[in-house]
Amino acid sequence: MSRSERSSLLLAGLLATAGTAHFAAPRQFDATVPRALPGSPRTWTYASGVAELALAAGLAVPRTRRVAALAAAAFFVGVFPANVKMAVDWRNRPTPQKAAALGRLPLQIPLVLWARSVARGTEGRS
Repeated sequence: MSRSERSSLLLAGLLATAGTAHFAAPRQFDATVPRALPGSPRTWTYASGVAELALAAGLAVPRTRRVAALAAAAFFVGVFPANVKMAVDWRNRPTPQKAAALGRLPLQIPLVLWARSVARGTEGRS
């Protein structure tokens, strides 16, 4: 297995794990849904879980990997407001929780770069 394929599958695993968590423990994700979004937070929780599972599946298949990787990069940018909301909401929580919420913010940058790297690693392949 090439390094590029291993990286793709690791990213797919991360997204599959996160997507599954949206269904296994939705309440924690409901709390991060920005209030400005229309509809129920649970709907957004499930929708983002489905999106993560679909992205994971796309990354696992070489034929769809490039498109899925670019979509994953966009997804990581798109969920950033939820991470900001979580950091704001958790500002008065105990230090470990506050640190975890704040730590998620800069984590989005390497996730976006990782997804873009996977997309670049698949250029010219079918």
